[in-house]
Amino acid sequence: MDMEPIKHEMKRYWSRRVEKFSALRCREFESEKHRQWMRELERHLPAGRSLDILDVGTGTGFFALLLAEKGHRVTGIDLTPGMIREAGRLSAELGLPARFLVMDAELPELPARSFDAIVTRKLTWTLPSLGRAYTNWHRLLKPGGVLVNFDADYCREKQAAPLPAHHAHQDIGAGLMEEYERMKHSLRPMQQPRPQWDVQLLREAGFHHIAVDTGVWQRVYQKADEFYDPTPGFAITATA
Repeated sequence: MDMEPIKHEMKRYWSRRVEKFSALRCREFESEKHRQWMRELERHLPAGRSLDILDVGTGTGFFALLLAEKGHRVTGIDLTPGMIREAGRLSAELGLPARFLVMDAELPELPARSFDAIVTRKLTWTLPSLGRAYTNWHRLLKPGGVLVNFDADYCREKQAAPLPAHHAHQDIGAGLMEEYERMKHSLRPMQQPRPQWDVQLLREAGFHHIAVDTGVWQRVYQKADEFYDPTPGFAITATA
């Protein structure tokens, strides 16, 4: 099956969301979520030293800039050029150095064994070839390097429950929401229930010490504010 049309859809969708998405992430960076997400990352990253970290699906650089603030050497990649331009602008504006590149998350053209950690947030549900992505990410990690993936089974999320007054999709118009639902519909047949499927794919890719944490969403989304995500998520970690 040709996966490229789905990727083109994704790039078009996120290109139309750059401005408002960036504004939301800037507010998130300045909010208590800054501390909460950094605490979640530090649960899994090696402590006591500066790390080489790859942020896959960086968007406008939220995770990359959090980690750069802690002194890590961070590279952020994203398929959408507009997101990468905005990440670079924010990096310069905040004085937090990070490298940002337009790149396919499934086929990152980066040197093997060059990262101590790979982090990603709400990306892997969008990938039509998730197994290939995990295999390529394993190649990029140094021996003993860690993958930290925050995601949810968005292709199977329920729509019945009404959203609160403030939520992550509050500024998305009807047309964009229709595109979002179409993408989920296209991806759903390619995926199995998550995160169980991720565990299987990670093992096949060569990872070990795989762990799933389903409590992360309750810790980060304790209240229904403008950053709220109603879909229960997970953190999955694995060692190369």
